[in-house]
Amino acid sequence: MALALAAQGDGEAFGVLYERYIGRIYNYVYYRVGNHADSEDLTARVFMRALCHIGNYTDRGLPFSAWLYRIAHNLVANWYRDNNRRRDISLDDVIVLKSKGAHPESTLLQNEENEQLIKVIKCLPPERQQLLILKFVEHLSNAEIGLIMGRTEGAIKSLYHRTLLSLRDELNKIDISETSK
Repeated sequence: MALALAAQGDGEAFGVLYERYIGRIYNYVYYRVGNHADSEDLTARVFMRALCHIGNYTDRGLPFSAWLYRIAHNLVANWYRDNNRRRDISLDDVIVLKSKGAHPESTLLQNEENEQLIKVIKCLPPERQQLLILKFVEHLSNAEIGLIMGRTEGAIKSLYHRTLLSLRDELNKIDISETSK
């Protein structure tokens, strides 16, 4: 209902959509750019673009969120191209330390493992990084990810499987190189 009203120019209805999706879109953008200020700016641009083009939105059976994620994806890609840089995500921002009741040694080991995983993920192609963000941060289904990425559910399952195998292989290489030191 809010979508139909927003498409007809109802600002309050668009506000409802904004409130419903702002958190998810911000999280997606943040995990792609790794910086709060740029993430806020890009998220605002996503919704400004959506507001400007909501009248052209056509319901093709896809969730409205898929349209927003596509806008966000395009803006993030443009941001990287325009800035020609990739920012590191601070481990302090990504890893929540669970110090209550945990032994310092186990916390340190967990943080080192998380750091290795983040380094390996950052080496993946952007498409695979996007897949992991949508799967593990946004907790979307393969079908939803397929809609956002413009692929079939089967293609997403295949890409997901190949991505996990690649991550495992890279992490095993790190483990082997560290044990041989």
